[in-house]
Amino acid sequence: MKKRHLHGLAMFTFTCVSITVFSSCQLLEPYQKKEQSTAIKADTDTTKKDSSKLISYEKLVKDARIDSGVFQVIEKEGNYYFDIPFRLMDKDFLLIQKVSSVPLAINEAGVNKGMNFENKVIRFGLYKNKKEVWVSEINPQVQVNKDAAIKQSVLDNYTPSFIESFKVEGFGKDSSSVIIKINKVFDGTEKSFMDVFSSLGLGTSPKTALSSIEAIKSFENNIMVRSVLSTKVTEGNASIPITLKVTNNIYALPEEPMKARFADPRIGYFTTPMWYFSDKQQEVDKRNLVTRWRLEPKEEDKQRYLAGELVEPKKPIVFYIDPATPLQWRKEIIAGVHDWQVAFEAAGFKNAIFAKEMMQDSLLDVDNANVSSIVYAASSQANAMGPSVVDPRSGEILEADVIWWHNVMTILNSWMRIQTGIVDTTVQGNTFSEEKMAHAIRFVSSHEIGHTLGLMHNMGSSSSFPVDSLRSPSFTSKMGGTATSIMDYARFNYVAQPEDGVKAITPVIGLYDKYAIAWAYRWNDKATPWEELPALRQEIEKHQHDPHYWYGEQQDGKNVVDPRSQSEDLGDNAMKAGRYGIKNLKRIMPNIIKWTTQPGDDYERAGRLYMGVIGQWYTYADHVINNIGGIYLENPVLGDHKDAYAPVPKAKQQEALDYVKEQVFAFPDWLFDKQMMTKSFPMKESPVGLFEYAPYNLKREFQYSLLYSLVKDERLLRMTEMEQLFGKDKAWSAEDFLVAVRKDIFAKTMRKESLDLETRMLQQNYVDVLLVSTNKTMEKLTTKKLDMVDAFLHVAQPDFCANHNHGSHKAGLRNVHVTGMSRTSDMLMQKRMELMAIYELLGQSAGNGDLATKAHYQDLRLRIGNTLELKK
Repeated sequence: MKKRHLHGLAMFTFTCVSITVFSSCQLLEPYQKKEQSTAIKADTDTTKKDSSKLISYEKLVKDARIDSGVFQVIEKEGNYYFDIPFRLMDKDFLLIQKVSSVPLAINEAGVNKGMNFENKVIRFGLYKNKKEVWVSEINPQVQVNKDAAIKQSVLDNYTPSFIESFKVEGFGKDSSSVIIKINKVFDGTEKSFMDVFSSLGLGTSPKTALSSIEAIKSFENNIMVRSVLSTKVTEGNASIPITLKVTNNIYALPEEPMKARFADPRIGYFTTPMWYFSDKQQEVDKRNLVTRWRLEPKEEDKQRYLAGELVEPKKPIVFYIDPATPLQWRKEIIAGVHDWQVAFEAAGFKNAIFAKEMMQDSLLDVDNANVSSIVYAASSQANAMGPSVVDPRSGEILEADVIWWHNVMTILNSWMRIQTGIVDTTVQGNTFSEEKMAHAIRFVSSHEIGHTLGLMHNMGSSSSFPVDSLRSPSFTSKMGGTATSIMDYARFNYVAQPEDGVKAITPVIGLYDKYAIAWAYRWNDKATPWEELPALRQEIEKHQHDPHYWYGEQQDGKNVVDPRSQSEDLGDNAMKAGRYGIKNLKRIMPNIIKWTTQPGDDYERAGRLYMGVIGQWYTYADHVINNIGGIYLENPVLGDHKDAYAPVPKAKQQEALDYVKEQVFAFPDWLFDKQMMTKSFPMKESPVGLFEYAPYNLKREFQYSLLYSLVKDERLLRMTEMEQLFGKDKAWSAEDFLVAVRKDIFAKTMRKESLDLETRMLQQNYVDVLLVSTNKTMEKLTTKKLDMVDAFLHVAQPDFCANHNHGSHKAGLRNVHVTGMSRTSDMLMQKRMELMAIYELLGQSAGNGDLATKAHYQDLRLRIGNTLELKK
């Protein structure tokens, strides 16, 4: 018998799961729970035999601090005990783990108060004749029909795994509970409940001598444990001490899980996975459950609700503002939460969502899993995020925390100055008025709250607006800002021109947001998620051909497939939008020093703003290039008359190349103004301090990066795929595209002209990016070359609010795989063919032009010949 290898265990999250059973009418309690409970009750007599070894309840509680809640917490002489009722054995608890305080060393790495680093479903159970309490970890991803023959097989093949055991120290006052000492799992001794340093990527263990339990509080449905954990991290030759405060919540999950709602890929929600087994299947029914809050009408209002009246929910969504939040921002952060009221009204609920200030002396605790909050983090990080804690059995959002980094205002300042400083004179200075900054903060607040409601980014919503409509005061006022969804990265209206008079330049909650909230949150009286599917699909079908309601999935910014769903773009035509944006950038350039300096100031701020302008120019070019070789992606269903894939129209791809010719092949002089550069080079922060970038070098690196993207393997492979499917009439072939690029880059060579420095740089960069595909050693060097550009773009185009882990499912990025066996593809042949055509052209042109031009041709010819190992 061959030995079997257990491989890829990290990929299989279902290796330890609970078993929940369902019928055609309702979801029932897990059979696993009932079987264990029966086994526990059978051993009561054995306890009496060992009673001499147990602690007397009366003795234990004497002079102890007792906190009552979901179960009693007893604190005595530095020891902590849980007094767990038998009725809570084998019940589902969610162990929620959050960071409560951090030192400088990891604050600057983006780890801050309020961040949720790991959750797990656990159960307490009595074992070994009631002498021990064992804790199992559950992944409730599998459900089975209660009457199915397959039920026993499911029970046997998807069992929980035990992670910890506790000795029974004694029994409760009326013998209806069991007492265990829990220090070891919260004071750093054991990592079974939490392994924070590994979860944060530090890979170390707590030093028990410098770790302890700080406090434990018991609430009606939750136990909150705050720990101090210390370790030491070695980085290079230095050892850095790290002490964190971590809060664990042991949260009693609802006895009756919320009715699940099945996700639809045509609406963007975070999801949690579920597999359903039954005898009648011929394949497992795999579903994704929408993550959403449990909004239900009160019992007395249900008929009014179903009749179409607006009613208040039984339990509204409430966020509390961290008292550490500066006073001047609180009003607009709260307004950003309340902006979602209109969306919930579309779902039939009024007064569904609120935000309230939390007073300094409030008994509420932002670390309590019953409290949803907007946590203000003192940090130099410039970001914000809105993750949620989800019941993985149903997709119910139990609580959420927006993490608001203090320095997010630096991003808002940069975006607004560069994108709208020409049309809004109030955002030209180094510091904005509090009113103006607060207004921008409101937009970020609304966006992050959208994530806490379960919404993913809708990067395609901005593509539904015609570019020229963004210059219309009436259109932008009516439609609201820059896109149909505030969940897009459609920042501020860089298309509007000074003469347009557009005032609505900031994103707001739009048509898609109201539609998506209505779809996920509208309550119905259907018994199961299967029964409500027809009505949910009909809601989507009502809008399936209206681009204002289209959901465009987020993509990898370095490998955009569908150009309609890009980050930071506006409108339905990137070329037109980019040209309008450039008009405004040209107006900014002569004003950089005026906007950033006062008498006696140095030019550092000018250099930073200058780099921001260059970054915005790069962003426009990047948006345009992604139209070339682009594929329009849909999620069609039978009957909607849509195709899953379609090439970007050939004419639009050619229009994109025209833009690249004018903006990238011929580097714009206005962007490298000599008067500006005599005062300051472009500047950017780096890990070793402020960096000043010499202009010609910056041009070369940025042009190289864009050319590398222009002819990257994935783009050409997609063009080949589309040509095969749709033919040359509809799809631009990679061969024709490369010929068009060569003819323009080498136009002066073909005309036998002498080449200036800029043209030589262009040809050198282009030859090099073609050579990369034929030499893997060079590919590694190219990756290093692009590191600087990538680091810069991370500042110019930050991966804003990207770290969302909702429930047990991390949102993926939409992609189309085309790179398999690329070494044997036509793409590689076409690049080599281009190199050979350039090689021959250089040979024919060797005697043309001035001395520098001749040397340049000789150099390029040698590079190609050596790389392709051509015979001389």
